[in-house]
Amino acid sequence: MGEGVPGLEQAYQILFTVALIFLALMLVLCLIRAIIGPRVADRIVAVNMMGTMVMVIIAILTLMLKEGYLADICLIYAMISFLAVVLLTKIYTGVYLERKSREDGVQGKEKEVLKHGSV
Repeated sequence: MGEGVPGLEQAYQILFTVALIFLALMLVLCLIRAIIGPRVADRIVAVNMMGTMVMVIIAILTLMLKEGYLADICLIYAMISFLAVVLLTKIYTGVYLERKSREDGVQGKEKEVLKHGSV
């Protein structure tokens, strides 16, 4: 990166280290949000955010270690993370719609019982 300017390489190393520490802290906080929820949507967003932060961590490590193959791993991880979030959202949507239709069916039966006065 900064082979021509003395001290620039060390400044980059310090910046990258600080960024990695900050991202690790944010990753732990997102993990806590994914565990405690309270809603499923909060958990899905936290998992998506964790995937994005892991990709940024891999990108920073690519620059720090000067290993180009890590960029390929980052791209593969991005695709897998995207598919995982789409799958989780699809499953959650299906469960939500099933629960809602079941509740609507129960409420419809209750209204019918109240209307006719018998079971």
